Amino acid sequence: MNRLALLAFLLCSFNANAQQAGTVEKRDVDSRTKLESVVAGYLPELNGKYKLRVSELTFKPGGFVGEHHHLGPGMRVVTAGELTFVQGDKTTIYKSGDVFYEPGNVTHTAYNKTGTPVVLLSFEIVPVDLTGSTQVPPRAK
Repeated sequence: MNRLALLAFLLCSFNANAQQAGTVEKRDVDSRTKLESVVAGYLPELNGKYKLRVSELTFKPGGFVGEHHHLGPGMRVVTAGELTFVQGDKTTIYKSGDVFYEPGNVTHTAYNKTGTPVVLLSFEIVPVDLTGSTQVPPRAK
C-alpha cells in the first residue's frame, strides 16, 4: 500500500472512530432497560454472543434525541403519546399502538412536540457484553 493510500485509510479510520466516540445530543429522554436475555435457540452463530434488550424510553414534553444511528436495527412500539420521527426529508408521526423499524445505519431524529409524555418500547439484538446505549453519532459517508 502506498503512503498516500495508507494516510487516507488512517484518516478515515480516525474520523469514524472519533465520531463513534462522540455523544448524541438528547434532552428530557429517560431510558430504562426492562429485559435483557441472552439469545439461545437453533441459530448457533447467535447463541451466547447476543442478547435481546427491551428498553422503555420516555420523552418528556419537548424531549428529543438529535441526529443518530444505532449499533444495529431494532423494532419500536409507541405505547403512549405521539412521536415525531424525522429521517432525511420525511417526517412521520407515530401514535400509541404504532410499530416501526429502525435500521441501524440511517440518520434520524426523534421529538416529542406535544404537551404529554411519549413512551416507546425498543427491541434490539445487541452483543452480550454491551452496556449503555446503542445510539451513536452518524458515521461519515
